[in-house]
Amino acid sequence: MKKWLLHICIIILFIFTSCTNEPVGEYVAVPTSSPLQIPQLFEENILNPIIPIDNPQTVEGIALGKKLFFDPILSANNTQACADCHAPENAFTDSSRFSDGIDGVFGNRNSMPLFNLAWNYDEKFFWDGNTFGLEHQAFVPVSDPIEMKSSWAQLEAELQQHPEYPNLFQQAFGASTIDSTLVTKAIGQFERTLISSNSKFDNYLLGKTELTSQELNGFNVFMDESRGDCFHCHGSDKNPLWTDNIFHNNGLDETFSDIGLGAVTGDPADNGKFKSPSLRNLNFTAPYMHDGRFTTLDEVINHYSEGLKNSVTIDPLMKKLTQGGVGLTDIDKTDLKAFLLSLSDYEFINNPNFKNQ
Repeated sequence: MKKWLLHICIIILFIFTSCTNEPVGEYVAVPTSSPLQIPQLFEENILNPIIPIDNPQTVEGIALGKKLFFDPILSANNTQACADCHAPENAFTDSSRFSDGIDGVFGNRNSMPLFNLAWNYDEKFFWDGNTFGLEHQAFVPVSDPIEMKSSWAQLEAELQQHPEYPNLFQQAFGASTIDSTLVTKAIGQFERTLISSNSKFDNYLLGKTELTSQELNGFNVFMDESRGDCFHCHGSDKNPLWTDNIFHNNGLDETFSDIGLGAVTGDPADNGKFKSPSLRNLNFTAPYMHDGRFTTLDEVINHYSEGLKNSVTIDPLMKKLTQGGVGLTDIDKTDLKAFLLSLSDYEFINNPNFKNQ
């Protein structure tokens, strides 16, 4: 009887082990799902985030992406991290007009801030939209000759030999071999968590606070086609992103040393067009415009009020071009600035989950 039971147990064990994909006793990491916390205003305006099917948000993936974002190992000489040009205290941009790479060479565009990236619906990244998808956006700087000036082969080898990273990639992706796809997936997961939704104006819309009379008039100036006429490119109280994520020539120049979108599409009609940045967090993201030419918000407002320059591709939304701009009064300028600053999210720049700690 005992032998019969023993034979049955052996058969059951054989069937069990032969039906599994992994050797008995080998631990297989299962990442913990961590869906994005979608803000109320985003939900109310039916704004669903873009999450790639092959890169779901996980606790382990986000933590790995954060570690990589702040680690200078991504650069050729281990001196520069993503966060050097995208600092949390600046809403993940650079306070300098142009950022320099590991050799001290400067680019010719201002670093774009990083927040609410999961709601960039056309998925065209950078000022000229030259890159499709957030993961590919994270791929570019590593081998850029001005920025990190490394190679993916070099970086993959360094990460593979690192005392911590192989285990972290195993936990996040169940993979023992580290490659660029997994690196950029992790960074993409972290960057999608950079959600800004707690400005004073957000809380006003949620009925949690009141605006000053200046801020209220500034919002009215922003929305009034006969005054600021800003909402066409930068959204409204019904668009909590505060950008249309579309490319426009906003009258900065008569001729172009940087043709922007035109260099990507090859269409001369796109020359001088750049992505409309979000108006969130303007209190932290100076200088402004694709080339950082304006150091203050007052200069930006003056540009649209009386500083527009004509060119063959200027956007038709720049309606009052013949008079140089919308011609705001001093009071309207002051109030518009007050409203724009009410879109700044202090909780975002101080969030410990977004800092290297």
